[in-house]
Amino acid sequence: MSSVLNTVSSLRLSGIYTSNNNNHLRVPTHSVFTPASVSFTRRRLTVRAADTDTNEVKSKAPDKAPASNGGSSFNQLLGIKGAAQETDIWKIRLQLTKPVTWPPLVWGVVCGAAASGNFHWNLEDVAKSILCMIMSGPCLTGYTQTINDWYDREIDAINEPYRPIPSGAISENEVITQIWVLLLGGLGIAGILDVWAGHDFPIVFYLALGGSLLSYIYSAPPLKLKQNGWIGNFALGASYISLPWWAGQALFGTLTPDIIVLTLLYSIAGLGIAIVNDFKSIEGDKALGLQSLPVAFGAETAKWICVGAIDITQISVAGYLLGAGKPYYALALLALIIPQVVFQFKYFLKDPVKYDVKYQASAQPFLVLGLLVTALATSH
Repeated sequence: MSSVLNTVSSLRLSGIYTSNNNNHLRVPTHSVFTPASVSFTRRRLTVRAADTDTNEVKSKAPDKAPASNGGSSFNQLLGIKGAAQETDIWKIRLQLTKPVTWPPLVWGVVCGAAASGNFHWNLEDVAKSILCMIMSGPCLTGYTQTINDWYDREIDAINEPYRPIPSGAISENEVITQIWVLLLGGLGIAGILDVWAGHDFPIVFYLALGGSLLSYIYSAPPLKLKQNGWIGNFALGASYISLPWWAGQALFGTLTPDIIVLTLLYSIAGLGIAIVNDFKSIEGDKALGLQSLPVAFGAETAKWICVGAIDITQISVAGYLLGAGKPYYALALLALIIPQVVFQFKYFLKDPVKYDVKYQASAQPFLVLGLLVTALATSH
């Protein structure tokens, strides 16, 4: 469920789930299946991905990844920039899933469970929530990030040619196998959760399936939602905020229309977080015709669209809580917005490329705490 906050590393997703690197929402960020043609011979099975709409760009990845030159092994395991080059296939597989993008989805499940008002600190409920987190984070966000990297291989060959796919560190067949395993694993866990919760209608499964489909159309042609800065980033924000919340709430209680509306409103903040991750890809996006907001409006205007989406959304939610008779929760949420604004001026508005990671590490903890405040308010 990702595609469902890159938040987030790189909400360029999707999905439930969406993601994006650094909780970028490029996610997140971001289901059905990778279109492929399969041919059998006596010697081997060959899987060929369908051509994307970016084939007109003749970017050529290097034959091998550049030397690490002091790259961090820790960054490599998290799937963020500054990573050391690896040859261990399992470390490379983990890097493709971008573990740094999992926490927003895990947090979304926590918020949904809290909003249900029916979560209890006993062994069964804790076990259910952990399984739901595994579904949302490692499985479906991992699926979203892997498929996003697969369809971003032309862009990455320009912007980040040292990444596993454009550098040739992992083969085509290995990437496609990983996509399928993570997708089917996440959907299987969703079905188990529905049975465990005693649902007559398998709502968690359908949320997982819908989130996975959103992740696919976010990254893959012909729709490729990420080509449009507004639609793509909102899809990424919904994948990181709304979908895991819905899964957690549906697992322990009832998903109500007012919660659906409130979380979709919060996803506009997720759109802002996703924009943070677009600045570092301006060159590649221009070359491939992707209309990210920094490309469409220019970096200076896009900076203000980004912070406006984040701040105005949270202020609107605080107003909703105040109108709903929750003044203390509204004040708590407003208090959590203040440090975010401070870090926006200190880092992001000065240089969104240079300080993107530092800004997200500083500001986003306050945003996700605001999510929990909102969840607790709706549970009472």
